[in-house]
Amino acid sequence: MFAHQLYKKATAGLKHTLNFVKSRRVARLTLFCSLCLSGPVMADLQIPIAYIKQVSDESVVSLSVFQLPQNNGVAGAKLGIEDSNTTGRFLKHHFDLTVIEHAQPADLVAATLSWLKGNQGVLVLDVSDDVLQLLLSSPETSSMLMINATNQSDKWRQTQCRARLLHTAPSYAMLGDALGQFLLAKRWRKWFLVLGQSASDKAMAAAFERASKRFGTKIVERKTWTFDTDLRRSAQQEVPGFTQGDDYDVVLVADTDNQFGFYLPYNTWLPRPVVGTQGLTAVAWHPAIEQWGAVQLQNRFYDAYGRAMTADDYNGWLAVRAIAEGVTRTGESDPNRVYDYLTGDKFELAAFKGRKLTFRKWNGQLRQPIPLAHAHGLVSQSPQQGFLHPVTDLDTLGYDKPEVTCRMVKE
Repeated sequence: MFAHQLYKKATAGLKHTLNFVKSRRVARLTLFCSLCLSGPVMADLQIPIAYIKQVSDESVVSLSVFQLPQNNGVAGAKLGIEDSNTTGRFLKHHFDLTVIEHAQPADLVAATLSWLKGNQGVLVLDVSDDVLQLLLSSPETSSMLMINATNQSDKWRQTQCRARLLHTAPSYAMLGDALGQFLLAKRWRKWFLVLGQSASDKAMAAAFERASKRFGTKIVERKTWTFDTDLRRSAQQEVPGFTQGDDYDVVLVADTDNQFGFYLPYNTWLPRPVVGTQGLTAVAWHPAIEQWGAVQLQNRFYDAYGRAMTADDYNGWLAVRAIAEGVTRTGESDPNRVYDYLTGDKFELAAFKGRKLTFRKWNGQLRQPIPLAHAHGLVSQSPQQGFLHPVTDLDTLGYDKPEVTCRMVKE
């Protein structure tokens, strides 16, 4: 009898406790709903983005296998729009992409300025130095947020940086440092440098030479490729003589347009690795990257466009995703507010590279790891272990703050 009474009391106590907990949950849910209903109605945001692409009627590459797809870069930006709208629809944010393409710089700039008259949006740039200079010189763009997705020239990060111009494309210096760190880590200190005659080849070679001085390696030979004949049948006879030297650890190639670099592997005077723009390359992105969830991005891109994602595609995707992140976090579509957030301390972007990416405040460059890959495989990723920096090891790639002579308005 006594046990039965104890059971009834315990049961009654348990029911009281459950009812109390239930009432608290109901009260919290009611309060949450009332706050949601009493709060301001979420307004729709329209975010226009223009992808400015300078096209060429003539191909500069020597073989069709190196020809870039017509939608190179654009496809990545479109996937970024799709990704941004997938998450944006819950916040009533809609991102819209307009692609503006022209071969002539003047026509491209005119079309861009025309678009700006009807849109307070963001420009994603896929242009040469000349077009970028024209855009920066136009009063209509002085207060516009622009993100450079393909131009690798160091001057826009070192001597001619400006406020509201950000870069998702790695600079030549970043690529040179990424490869230089790897070569030093492998103790390959003697470099035989072969460069082409174009301006971009010379810029890439200058980045390699800068990396060599920075990391204490030695360029034992420097030769410019001057062959103007077709070497497809005679490379085995010509290249060994061209690369003849006493001793070197690697052949370092600066051939940004794939004019000759593919002749060098397995044809050099000494049996040495070929690195640089051919062989083992430092790139923003590579189809072989599958770590850190990247296989999901690679597969979605391939399903959408039937080809692998290029570095320009990835940089275009990064630019759109950075814009979307800024809009999501600020709740505003004003490009100036988005720019302030992107260059602030709270911004970071997940980008399938194993690290959170941020923009350098002093020159607008996006900090990011640089993959090192050959044709079908990922070899390493820089910064290499042991390269230290007082703020972040990502700033060991490219121009650090003390090396930059220009200053963006926002410090």
